[in-house]
Amino acid sequence: MSTPSASFAPSASGDPATDLASALAGQRAILVTGGTGFIGRRLVSALAAAGHRVTVLSRGHARARGVFPDPRVHLVSSLNEIPDDAVFDGIVNLAGEPIGDGPWTRRRRLRILLSRLRTTRRVVRLIARLHHRPGVLVSGSAVGWYGAWDATPLSEDSPAHAGFSHTVCAAWEREAAKAAQLGTRTVLLRTGLVLDRDGGMLARMAPAFRLGLGAGLGSGDQFMSWVHRDDLVRLIVHALAAPEVTGPLNGTAPTPVTNRAFTRALAKALHRPALLRVPGSALRLMLGDMAEELLLSGQRVLPEAALRQGFRFRHEDLDQALADMFAAA
Repeated sequence: MSTPSASFAPSASGDPATDLASALAGQRAILVTGGTGFIGRRLVSALAAAGHRVTVLSRGHARARGVFPDPRVHLVSSLNEIPDDAVFDGIVNLAGEPIGDGPWTRRRRLRILLSRLRTTRRVVRLIARLHHRPGVLVSGSAVGWYGAWDATPLSEDSPAHAGFSHTVCAAWEREAAKAAQLGTRTVLLRTGLVLDRDGGMLARMAPAFRLGLGAGLGSGDQFMSWVHRDDLVRLIVHALAAPEVTGPLNGTAPTPVTNRAFTRALAKALHRPALLRVPGSALRLMLGDMAEELLLSGQRVLPEAALRQGFRFRHEDLDQALADMFAAA
């Protein structure tokens, strides 16, 4: 028996990729933007392993083929390559410049915003010209839409506080919502902190924690709305498959935790102490507004719409989720 390629292997939590897409029956044609990113890689692997026809938009064709060597994944470097008579059952739009990779200079703010708006506009233009319009668009957003809050529980119906994160997410969602005017069911996926040891936030944090240098941030009271990457992939597939899912959809586990609890849980999973704390004043000095919005403030976001629709998370307990991720490390 041949060994499956890395793209279709189980994740750190042990879930086979094909199992993550079980909610989507039959064989569907799905277009994914941002498919080589941390979330997109796992989503594309799950869809392809389950037998769906996946097209990935990627400007770096050689790199993307290295990520997805399987011929079931079709690559395009521009949406203009897609003919008007192409048929897609759904589109997942995840493309966008990472928002937390450095201080929010004026130039970086513009790149973060435009990277989302430009791709989303192109996706909507594609939908408009296709002879057979896709039934659903699942478009990325983030819990930053809500702005900075205290410990108030937030659902999809909650109001927002002003801030750069809200500005970006609100503009992003407005562009995606234009697809609904074309008759395509539109889901606005407000994602929290996505966790898996293979990348993203945990890959950046784990080395320091392994050295016993893990630290809490500021007061430690700010809430962190997290989600296991595999649960987020399952939620995206659920949004593709379920016709009742529309509008804002919080992509977070039902159990947000404080930064203090998160720091303690990660240290426990790596069997190391975490006795340090970085003062908020130092983070503000180094990172400015980015520190204030992303690190020192938080949101206690609950996935009320997903739970109401019958979606069940496999990873609700942070301690257990982290333990599973790092068990084989």
